[in-house]
Amino acid sequence: MTTILMYDGSFNGFLSAVFIKYEYKMQQVRIRKAAFTSKNLFDSIEEVITNDKKAERVWLKLKQKCSSKGLSFLYKAYLSEIIGGEDLMLKFIEIALQSEKCIASDYSSPVVLKLSQIAKKIHREKHRMEAFVRFKQTKDNIYFATISPDYNVLPLICSHFEKRYADQKWIIYDEKRNYGLYYNGNHVIIVKIDFKKDALSSQNKALFYTRDESDFQVLWKSYFKMTNIVSRKNTKLHLQHVPKRYWKYLTEKELY
Repeated sequence: MTTILMYDGSFNGFLSAVFIKYEYKMQQVRIRKAAFTSKNLFDSIEEVITNDKKAERVWLKLKQKCSSKGLSFLYKAYLSEIIGGEDLMLKFIEIALQSEKCIASDYSSPVVLKLSQIAKKIHREKHRMEAFVRFKQTKDNIYFATISPDYNVLPLICSHFEKRYADQKWIIYDEKRNYGLYYNGNHVIIVKIDFKKDALSSQNKALFYTRDESDFQVLWKSYFKMTNIVSRKNTKLHLQHVPKRYWKYLTEKELY
């Protein structure tokens, strides 16, 4: 019988489940988020309470056994939100703890190879979000941007925007996961906002954004229109660098 360790979905929750597995010497274990766990006749389910101290002990042990690349693989696999990704992460941890040397570069291992491929996808999404975020100035003098990335990359892009826009308050809000990053001028905090229906629609822009914001958007669109060289247009190449699913974030794309 397999024991399913059900956690709250946080990274520390996952590490707490790993701690429980080793503390009780469990053999057949799967780790699942509570939202994706369902009962069946053959498996037993145990709820894991997130314990930051236990999570820290697991992380410190992994630091002794893995390079920063290996730790990055694990964290990015967690952020990928792939269903069943915990199985890969747990297998990686089991191999890492048994190995005499770091396994992060051992691509002959299917587990390491798969995790590295997932990490590559997350890194690509992070890079695109850093490039495609477009802030708009609200009447509260906070620069606001919405995104809905394929993967949960907000924790990865936080440092980039904190350094780049340290002189102004801003919010980057993930509409898909309903949480955001708010930089208050000193540090970043996690926020959740209960938006009313259609609050961010184009019809309600005037309620939230400054008049200057509208003028700057017109200037920005004009800039792109004037710098566009129609005879050198290469739509196929353009779509490779700026996939269509990101156009909704880009002010300049409202031209098309």
